[in-house]
Amino acid sequence: MKICENACFPCTSIANSCAGPQRLVTRYIYGSIFLLTTVLAWMVRDYTHTLLSKLDSLKGCEGGHDCLGSEGVLRLSLGCFVSFSMIQGWWPIKSLMWIALMVVPFFVPSAFIRLYGEVARFGAGIFLTIQLLSVIHFTYWWNEDWLSEKKARHCRIPMVVVTASSFSAALSGIVLMYIWFSPKVSCGLNIFFITLTLVMIQIMTSISLHSKVNAGLMTSGLLALYIVFLCWSAIMSEPLSAKCNTRPRQTGKGDWVTITSFILAILAIVFATMSTGTDSDCFSFKDKRKVKTDEDVPYGYGFFHFVFAMGSMYFAMLFVGWNLHQTMHKWSIDVGWASVWVKVASEWISAGVYIWTMIAPFIFKNRDFS
Repeated sequence: MKICENACFPCTSIANSCAGPQRLVTRYIYGSIFLLTTVLAWMVRDYTHTLLSKLDSLKGCEGGHDCLGSEGVLRLSLGCFVSFSMIQGWWPIKSLMWIALMVVPFFVPSAFIRLYGEVARFGAGIFLTIQLLSVIHFTYWWNEDWLSEKKARHCRIPMVVVTASSFSAALSGIVLMYIWFSPKVSCGLNIFFITLTLVMIQIMTSISLHSKVNAGLMTSGLLALYIVFLCWSAIMSEPLSAKCNTRPRQTGKGDWVTITSFILAILAIVFATMSTGTDSDCFSFKDKRKVKTDEDVPYGYGFFHFVFAMGSMYFAMLFVGWNLHQTMHKWSIDVGWASVWVKVASEWISAGVYIWTMIAPFIFKNRDFS
């Protein structure tokens, strides 16, 4: 146990896996099902237009041929949402139910699917909110873990390295975005996005260094890197008609850049859903002083199911670019102006929530924020 107590890396996942793999098997089964459903959604969107056009339930598809792929994605998303909303256990029955739920939604009227699409936007927004809160919680946990009495002595140098690397990477990203995404003065929107990101990093860092806050540079460095990533991702989601982006982007053709970006995006969706679904501690109202035993499951079943259900709506929005009437290119994911503004909003909210966690204890002095 002393190795884990003194080592400067998270041992929780390793310990949980070694202690009882049976408690984690459900997590990986769900992840595999989610990955399979996501791949099916891509195949339906890009390669089944002819087949979908023969279904009576899709005759009322607004936009004709262009909306068939989007509706196909939403129908699989609906089936996935219902599947993940079901209770834990009974895997033989749930497996059959999942297969049925991949088929039944294709016979649901288009009007209901369009209504589900509107609801899915809201559900995907909830997923993004949970994700960004989970990221902020993780940065705080990491910082506090390395500053604990057991690890502070051994983790000083690693903490300096992580902090310096985070800020260096974030500032390098800012410089590269100015070079690649705003080559002309007329690229005002991109310049605004990048400059505001830089300003938010300065504000976050300044507040965290205040003597009364003392949040630590490592936390601010990690959050700086995260919001730079969101800004970068937002600009990369701009449609091909936006001429300010000089980097290779998803073109709808089978080139290596498009295919690689697509595969990485799919894996990122699954990883984000699994990692967020197991981070129930930061959303728990239970007594955190309670000591966990070896028999405790390392995540909350209810929260895990909820995150995967919201993740089902999230992957649908990525495949349709958050626009129910948008035509997406083959091999493309999360592209379009709607996607850009969703990511930019996520970046601003992330920075705002992080700043709020630092200043809230001084505004509401009578409340316990521990």
